[in-house]
Amino acid sequence: MGEQQHVKFPQEVIDEYAALGVDLPALFSAGHLGNRMGVQILEASAEKVVGTMPVEGNTQPYGLLHGGASAVLAETLGSVGSMLHGGSSKIAVGVDLNCTHHRGARSGLVTGVATPVHRGRSTATYEIVISDEQGRRVCSARLTCMLREIGPGDAGALPEQGKLNGA
Repeated sequence: MGEQQHVKFPQEVIDEYAALGVDLPALFSAGHLGNRMGVQILEASAEKVVGTMPVEGNTQPYGLLHGGASAVLAETLGSVGSMLHGGSSKIAVGVDLNCTHHRGARSGLVTGVATPVHRGRSTATYEIVISDEQGRRVCSARLTCMLREIGPGDAGALPEQGKLNGA
């Protein structure tokens, strides 16, 4: 699950990060928790983030997709959109997550699509719709992230694989 993902980013976003010495596609992942849960980001821009997650391995005792797993997928997708909206000078930090679970899923993949509700200077809010393989809505979520300027203490947080030669 920790294999290199091939996320589709807009070229201008890749160029913005490259100008700062960051190889965004090499750096990008769903994070440790998202990777452990099998989250795969397929497409990422400030306008839309799409990702999938397997139901298998992410169930509660009754064999249904765990509500917390849906929350992980929703927060991952909304955070990525917020980060891309904030740009390379800001960090997106989740401050509010709300999930409404509509139906259970027992197998297959669920797909989440995050779209912006509000994109401001200091906050970003995304609606995330999670559907099963038949296109039925499993969960509706809303995530608000605070966008804060990157500080001097944040520089060491960049993994080595995301740094370009000489950065």
